[in-house]
Amino acid sequence: MSTRRLTTAQALIEFLANQHVERDGVEGPFFAGVFGIFGHGNVAGIGQALQQNAERMRYYLTRNEQAMVHTAAGYAKMKNRLATFACTSSVGPGATNMITAAAGATINRLPVLLLPGDVFATRRSAPVLQQLEAGWSQDVSVNDAFKPVSRYWDRINRPEQLTPALMRAMRVLTDQAETGAVTLCLPQDVQTEAWDFPDELFERRVWHVGRPVPDAAALTRAVDAIKGSHRPLIIAGGGVIYSDATAALRSLVDSTGIPVGETFAGKGSLPYDHPAALGAVGATGTTGANLIARDADLVIGIGTRYSDFTTGSMTAFQHDGVKFVNINVAAFDAAKQSAIALVGDARATLEALGAALGDHRVDDAYRAQAQRLNAEWDEEVERIYGLANRPLPSQGEVIGALNAFADPRDVVVGAAGSLPGDLHKLWRTRDPKGFHLEYGYSCMGYEIAGGLGVKMADAEREVYVMVGDASWLMMSSEVVTSIQEGVKLTIILIDNHGFNSIGALSESVGSEGFGTEARYRGEDGLLSGGHLPVDFAANAASLGAVVIEAGSIDQFNEALRQAKRNDVTTVIKIETDRYARVPSYESWWEVPVAEVSEPDPVKEARAAYERSRLDQKIHL
Repeated sequence: MSTRRLTTAQALIEFLANQHVERDGVEGPFFAGVFGIFGHGNVAGIGQALQQNAERMRYYLTRNEQAMVHTAAGYAKMKNRLATFACTSSVGPGATNMITAAAGATINRLPVLLLPGDVFATRRSAPVLQQLEAGWSQDVSVNDAFKPVSRYWDRINRPEQLTPALMRAMRVLTDQAETGAVTLCLPQDVQTEAWDFPDELFERRVWHVGRPVPDAAALTRAVDAIKGSHRPLIIAGGGVIYSDATAALRSLVDSTGIPVGETFAGKGSLPYDHPAALGAVGATGTTGANLIARDADLVIGIGTRYSDFTTGSMTAFQHDGVKFVNINVAAFDAAKQSAIALVGDARATLEALGAALGDHRVDDAYRAQAQRLNAEWDEEVERIYGLANRPLPSQGEVIGALNAFADPRDVVVGAAGSLPGDLHKLWRTRDPKGFHLEYGYSCMGYEIAGGLGVKMADAEREVYVMVGDASWLMMSSEVVTSIQEGVKLTIILIDNHGFNSIGALSESVGSEGFGTEARYRGEDGLLSGGHLPVDFAANAASLGAVVIEAGSIDQFNEALRQAKRNDVTTVIKIETDRYARVPSYESWWEVPVAEVSEPDPVKEARAAYERSRLDQKIHL
């Protein structure tokens, strides 16, 4: 066997540069590059290897380790999980900074390769700078904390261990059911050690991403269940988007008339104006989607994991005999709710299901009800878009102005706070990739970093990042990276003086928004003074962005026009009315309320909580 003598780090980068994926005959490189921040744990190993291979594997300098993993996840999501980035950090804090975003990638089933530096395998210099010493074992480091948030985890203690680890890592990264964060811990001494690696390791390798079809008997049972139902409902999840199944879904819906509700990840599965499109479903859902869900006798989940937001904390489906059919590439999710499990690719399964259903259609009255609910919801959206809430605009108005301005293929990005719920309800999707929300982990700080990944994945689209002031203060660092790389974003920075979403939640549980506003400490010892004078415009400008301040919706519209003309990242800062909120519609989200409390608002909230819990149903 012929070999090449390389360091472990050099072999790693050489391998990554030769990995490709293929689906439906379309082939492309799996790794678009490596994000990283160098320290003593990776600068001499991976750093040297990246410098040596700069033409084949581009290195991107980022500003925050958590942010770079968010960027990789945003890129992978935009690419339907067919491409991603590797992310490298030094030992200690650099590594653990990635854990939060690793959890987000795994929860959202998005492939990201993490390459944290690790302490010396030889242990001769222990404890080294930034090393955690465990009194009960020498075979542990902070990188062991990645284990519960990784779909595959390994530590490369000898150069020859790299070869099998890489093959196993790639299998998981390219497996649509198992994918998520993959972590290969790299002791800093092992990175620099040389070994005779087999040439075969560096050959061009193409990983085929197939479209598995479900068991024929299960498909027959699903067809019988659909034909036997009177009020079926489709819940379209992220799997519809990732498997490029939107056309197949539309064909099935056009043929059968089955209405569709959408999860956060599945929003855009149908255009908002399709007569069967009920929009968002669940705790942040529309009136129509939640009314239809309540009475549905069959729920067809496609690529969804049935989070509590989707199910209204198990209050959404109230029909006594409701049954489930689940289409999912992951058997774990397909089996939820004691469903007829169709384990397979969403597009291939929808095509097979459509063929098997033939000319089956729902009743005309049911189809007409869905169409009426679609039209009524559009009127409600228009009402919220047009709220004249002076002197400050509402967040709904800002969303409406952006939605009206954006082109159909433009992308709106969000992640945490009150924006995801409002966007889920109000955004009129016209393109399957036009709505990009991270809500599996709802991680504050994802917005700008994730938006950077979206734009890097498709530079032809305008990307609008919507971020609240609290998330901005947590992580705005990748504005600098967008400037460095010439990747233009338009960031709408909404100042509502603190944690607006949790403020509303606090009010709903009787706690009156305690501890959620950005205020000075008052004479009463509480955070009850005036609002903090944070100059967000100066903050954004200091990072290199063009900044526009808007004091009204008219000024905001002009700012959008100017931002579109700009060729550099632009931040539009606008203050909104914290208390002009979008209501909930026919749904509930379980947040426990104190069972014993002195304040009357808490007592009232507890009573309401106990009444709502009576509607919870267990779908085994």
